[in-house]
Amino acid sequence: MAEKVYLYDSTLRDGSQAEDVSFSLEDKLSVARKLDELGLHYLEGGWPGSNPKDEAFFREVGKLKLKKLKIAAFGSTHHPKFTPAKDPNLKLLLNSGAPVMTIVGKSWPVHVSKVLKVSRERNLALIADSIRYLKPKVKEVVFDAEHFFDGYKDDPEYALQTLMAAEQAGADWIVLCDTNGGSLPHEVGDIVSAVKKKIDCRLGIHCHNDSGTAVANTVMAVMAGVRQVQGTINGIGERCGNADLCSLIPNLQFKLNYRCLPAKALEKLRETSLFVYEMANMKPRTHQPYVGKSAFAHKGGLHVDAVLKHRRTYEHIKPETVGNRRRILISELAGKGSILSKAKELGVELGSKDASLSARNIVKKVKELENQGYQFEGADGSLEILIKKANGQWTKKFDVVRARTIVSISSDQMKPFSEAVVMVKTPDGKVHHAVAEGNGPVNALDKAIRSALREYYPELDNINLLDFKVRILDEYAGTRAKIRVLIESGDDTGRWGTVGVSENIIEASWQALIDSIDFRLHKKAKKSGGRR
Repeated sequence: MAEKVYLYDSTLRDGSQAEDVSFSLEDKLSVARKLDELGLHYLEGGWPGSNPKDEAFFREVGKLKLKKLKIAAFGSTHHPKFTPAKDPNLKLLLNSGAPVMTIVGKSWPVHVSKVLKVSRERNLALIADSIRYLKPKVKEVVFDAEHFFDGYKDDPEYALQTLMAAEQAGADWIVLCDTNGGSLPHEVGDIVSAVKKKIDCRLGIHCHNDSGTAVANTVMAVMAGVRQVQGTINGIGERCGNADLCSLIPNLQFKLNYRCLPAKALEKLRETSLFVYEMANMKPRTHQPYVGKSAFAHKGGLHVDAVLKHRRTYEHIKPETVGNRRRILISELAGKGSILSKAKELGVELGSKDASLSARNIVKKVKELENQGYQFEGADGSLEILIKKANGQWTKKFDVVRARTIVSISSDQMKPFSEAVVMVKTPDGKVHHAVAEGNGPVNALDKAIRSALREYYPELDNINLLDFKVRILDEYAGTRAKIRVLIESGDDTGRWGTVGVSENIIEASWQALIDSIDFRLHKKAKKSGGRR
């Protein structure tokens, strides 16, 4: 039977130390619920006493009905000026009510003499006395050997003495920390193997990513005998972050056959990753291994052709096992197979008899447009419109009779003024006219066309603009440069992207805007059979 590896998450402590990340109390409680749902074993909730938010978290998290997740409180060994029983830090740890106490102590002589400013012998006593004091009062004590790998490289004998002090005092876990993130995989593997010969206590590993090797270092540590891995969801953390559990868990389970989570739980990995990004107010990393949007995206025609014939040619695991999915990207690199697959994904019927011919014609059109500057990788809405128009499957929902925008820019204290006038014709033959002011010309046009179509298509009121990207395609042309605008829109039916290209930024935005509205109206018709 596969050996079990215990997952210790530090997103709410180490992760919260990342630049630009600040979890609210409710965010932290929501993350705790989500990680319990995923099935992790430990969650480090913070440092009681370091701030009111962490104190409140430990009060509130006890009210949650967590199924598996053990909550750990983080702190340091007792201060040299106090005994353990009178140390304010240890008192706050115990007052948190957490069943697991994680104590960080010095294992690098540089920190003992230069930071803690005590003798080596006194440091060993701080470690042992703190653990010995806490052990009878809680279910588990974890000792984090801070800067252990740096300490071992400088003075292996003393670094091991700190671990022995923790082991003899009754620690349940001893965690070897690459706190500076400067170690490399071969070093970690060798050092953990050496530690295993001296220490009988269960070992853990805690790696930072300053050398870009946190995941690799953790994997090497597990292969050398470690059975607890510490990290954060998405690898967020101070400086360059921590080992990313979203990469670690599938690497250990799928590649090395360790037991981390049930297979069904792993299918929630991408969902959990996106949830934590949302709670941290961070944009998801598109190219993140396993859970990123592009992790199973295929663009080159040869790649698409191969992966459609046999998944393993360009997919190292099934995307669904981590809650992800295959994406076929359409670009100037696309071939006939890409179009056929994409049409199937979009639910577009090309017709069995002439499907190959239709696909070739669409490929030709896509390549022509991409040569002009269009990009369809993030514009599935515009791509679906193009495919359906090429096959005579697109019906007009409205005609733009006229559209105009006025922008007034003043050099004094008055704010810039933008106004749009739009006239559209709906299928019933009526002409609708609307005028709107906006925060810029594109916003004014957006408001005006929705206002003009509102009577006939009231569902347009629910559309939200989610993203708006502008790219200069030929920067050397200066203000005459061609512009590409990508718009992402969404409502309760989903999200879709559209694209426009022109030397005029307003025209490019208008193209993408019209496609966005047109796509949504056809999406509604597809679901309900026509106008309500």
